Amino acid sequence: MTDQPPVHEPTTRRQFLGRLTLPERAFVTDALRTETVGGMLLLAAAVVALIWANVWPHGYESVLDYRIGPSTPLHLDLTLASWAEDGLLTIFFFVAGIELKREFVTGELRTPSAALLPVLAAVCGVAMPAILFTLVNSGSGGHPGGWAIPTATDIAFALGVLAVVGSHLPSALRAFLLTLAVVDDLIAILIIAVFYSSGIKFWALGLAFAGLVLFWFLHRRGVKGWYLFVPLAVVVWALMHESGIHATVAGVAMGLMLRCHREGDEEQSPGEHIEHLVRPLSAGLAVPVFALFAAGVTISVPALREVFTQATPLGIVIGLLVGKTVGIFGGTWLAARFTRAELNPQLKWADLFAVSVLAGIGFTVSLLISELAFPHDLALADRSKTAVLVGSLLCATVATVLLKLRNRHYRALCEEEDRDTDGDGIPDVYQQDDPAWRARAADAGPNAEPARHLPGEEPGADG
Repeated sequence: MTDQPPVHEPTTRRQFLGRLTLPERAFVTDALRTETVGGMLLLAAAVVALIWANVWPHGYESVLDYRIGPSTPLHLDLTLASWAEDGLLTIFFFVAGIELKREFVTGELRTPSAALLPVLAAVCGVAMPAILFTLVNSGSGGHPGGWAIPTATDIAFALGVLAVVGSHLPSALRAFLLTLAVVDDLIAILIIAVFYSSGIKFWALGLAFAGLVLFWFLHRRGVKGWYLFVPLAVVVWALMHESGIHATVAGVAMGLMLRCHREGDEEQSPGEHIEHLVRPLSAGLAVPVFALFAAGVTISVPALREVFTQATPLGIVIGLLVGKTVGIFGGTWLAARFTRAELNPQLKWADLFAVSVLAGIGFTVSLLISELAFPHDLALADRSKTAVLVGSLLCATVATVLLKLRNRHYRALCEEEDRDTDGDGIPDVYQQDDPAWRARAADAGPNAEPARHLPGEEPGADG
């Protein structure tokens, strides 16, 4: 009897953190390039704020408390700090709303199977810090009302850290971090809307809702012109602010209303086009200016001692460093364990653990919630902000060490992803099975090399 070759059953396991499709890779590269520059500006603004607040505290407070704006009819005579918090961050959440809509329509969240892992990771990454914070603050002297402070991930700050330390993080891990942050932003805005809104004025909320409906109607009818939509957006924002719902909710609502799928011969959907225009304004101006007005806290030995001896700041540090890491990594591992998802063989679970630690950097939204959680206790709000800075710094330091251990491998992956032998603008890994490409690569010269497969990679795999 002749021995038969073994029959390999076709696998139905979906690969997790596999190679992105070419359009998705292009979008992620463009988005992260802007966010990286914004992250560098964010870091610089935070440093300036800390120096300013500690060298000239009276001047810093005077600028923050300077009021500008009309007092009637919608009580917009706000301090500069409030304009940064309620106004500039609305631009940030507007971009977040567009990102979320695009993810649900054409991105990683468009199918339930692909969305499960990042969504579960984000949910667990919010729940675990909140649980740990509440446990630490459950005794006398604790302030459980600040449970939401350590729940947010700051993608710009995280990418700024990557840029500073020079880590060559593969695009799949960067895309996971971006998708995670998008879902995280949605959860954050829901938390702000539900738990940190008070004294709701329904007449203003109703008018704001009517403005949103008009915004949606005009957009869906194909009406164009910034001179129509920008004034309308300002009116909706002002009414939302007056209603008692945090004004940033208006931003994410308008972002979600934009069409993010292409029709006909469109090169970009309206949502993609607007995001491309507004993202630099968000990353390069809105978030750094908010950081300048929010991150200025007094740094001293007693203040740092309080971070590790008082329940509220200690809960924030533990929530960011331990809660985010355990929540994101644990949620992802469990989701992969009980589904048909297997990790990209080019990566290890240690890589995801390092990214989970990096995602513990909570800056922009955490600083915002620190002010919302303790509006009548400025000293406690400042201690919370100090804890956010300390916790984020610890996460950045630990993540840097973990990522540096694998940086040589990451560099090899990035070089493989970017190699373009024939110079046509398309990386070789997306063409290596095309005979026409092989012919062009051969004609490129004797020094040209065809795309090589890294260990664990199947030829032609597209992730």
